[in-house]
Amino acid sequence: MNLILWRHAEAEDTAANDLARQLTTKGRKQAQHVAKWLRPRLEDDAVILVSPAARTIQTAEALTDQYRVVREIAPGASADQVLAAAGWSHGVAPTVVVVGHQPTLGEVAARLLHGDATRGLSLKKGALWWFASREHHGDETAVLLAAMSPDLV
Repeated sequence: MNLILWRHAEAEDTAANDLARQLTTKGRKQAQHVAKWLRPRLEDDAVILVSPAARTIQTAEALTDQYRVVREIAPGASADQVLAAAGWSHGVAPTVVVVGHQPTLGEVAARLLHGDATRGLSLKKGALWWFASREHHGDETAVLLAAMSPDLV
């Protein structure tokens, strides 16, 4: 399974509520740049899971209009909730893209890299980290295949 963690791009600081925060002009450009890099690398059967926040939906829409809004990955979700929604390590699809939030995505990345979500990592706004599950001597492990920032594309 491939699991791609994509943090929403830059969003406005305030709105009627947290879920209503929209992408800024810079954020829209960040999302478009990362989507342009990601699009040719995704298989047609990839599943895109998106937090119900406006900023994550707008980030995903830079890539496609085919996505699922999943309440379990809303702001404040746990690493376990995100991994369960994606079906890690066997997946709800061969490739799952999760468009979500910090600190949760950093906690997921930390869990996959070194088994401890409490030592979360920081994903820059608009960045994505691409993991693959592998079996090694009978044990499931995660391999980091790519870490992409909007500034690098």
